[in-house]
Amino acid sequence: MASREGDTPRREEDGKVAIHLPDKTWLTHATLDPEACPICKSSRYLNPDMQFLINPECYHKMCSSCVDRLFTSGPNACPVIGCKKTLRKARFRSQTFEDIGVEREVDIRKRVMGILNRREDEFDTKLDWDNFLEQRETMIMNLVTGVDVAKTEANLRKYETSNLDSIRANKTRESQETSSFLEQQSFEQEQARLRRQAAREEYEREQNDLIAGRESILARLAAGRPGDAASIAREGQKVLLKKSSARRSEEERLRQKQAALRGEKKGKTSAALANAAARDSDVEPSLIKGLKKVSIPEPEKPYDPFGGLELDKKDYYVLQDRYPSQWLEEARTSTTKAAGGFDIREYYSRTLFEAFAGLGCFVDEEVSKRDAASQSFGVASRGSAAVKQSDDVF
Repeated sequence: MASREGDTPRREEDGKVAIHLPDKTWLTHATLDPEACPICKSSRYLNPDMQFLINPECYHKMCSSCVDRLFTSGPNACPVIGCKKTLRKARFRSQTFEDIGVEREVDIRKRVMGILNRREDEFDTKLDWDNFLEQRETMIMNLVTGVDVAKTEANLRKYETSNLDSIRANKTRESQETSSFLEQQSFEQEQARLRRQAAREEYEREQNDLIAGRESILARLAAGRPGDAASIAREGQKVLLKKSSARRSEEERLRQKQAALRGEKKGKTSAALANAAARDSDVEPSLIKGLKKVSIPEPEKPYDPFGGLELDKKDYYVLQDRYPSQWLEEARTSTTKAAGGFDIREYYSRTLFEAFAGLGCFVDEEVSKRDAASQSFGVASRGSAAVKQSDDVF
């Protein structure tokens, strides 16, 4: 019986049904039977506790007894007829999905997305990110449907070898984001529980204070004079207002403390993500296009209070220790002036600075700018005077 268009290829031989998989193998009716092992032919009708296991190498299902019997001593070939793949016991696991095709596609998708785990912030434009998603989905479908499997696997191995650092860095970032989300979720749940508990305790405290206040007022009214009722009521109202204001101030203090804790938590998370991003590789892979160039930030320079200004740097002259001058020799050799703190080199420095101070100024340019500014100001002044004169006339 031929299969319909779009369905999984099937065929019937001697009353047996077989399904054709993308890896060019056929699963017979024994494999498709969910209650019988294709190796030992045992059934759950006779053994209700029997468990079935699969191996991602070929996805042939067999019972746990056959796995222990065939693969405990070491790797061995798959016992299903027509399958020659070598299986290991450590890779056998329970089947998650009822359809073995869905199970195989999920495994392939996890493996490919674990290698091509680029993030959107690593691309220059949104179009490059969309092209990467389309390329990754195409490679997944090629492996699932059996189209260009050798070429796709070669591209994946080549990419994984040349970009191992970035793959590990992105996995680290993903695990950190997951752990941070779980910690934030648990923190918010704990804060919600504490708020509920505080609200419940506050409600009970308010009820107890209200009952105690009423009893105190009733006792004072019973023991006092008839004219004291108004004053006792006013005193009770003041006590309630003081307690409510103290309660509001305490709630505000708790809210500020919780906000500070949330800010500290976000700062730690941001620092952890920044450290993980700094470990990304700056190699441009040939398989993926449009990635940003990862640049390592320069180390922070020491603080310069003068903003790059060098106090000892002279652009137009070089200060010497001594200049020949007869009338400065007395000041140089005078013990009295030296005792007062006078230094002849300070005089040299100030004199030369004043002598060369005007070399960086261009007087002609400054005069022309000044004249242009004065002319524009004069035109504006004459215009405003004319407007004022016309207003006076009318």
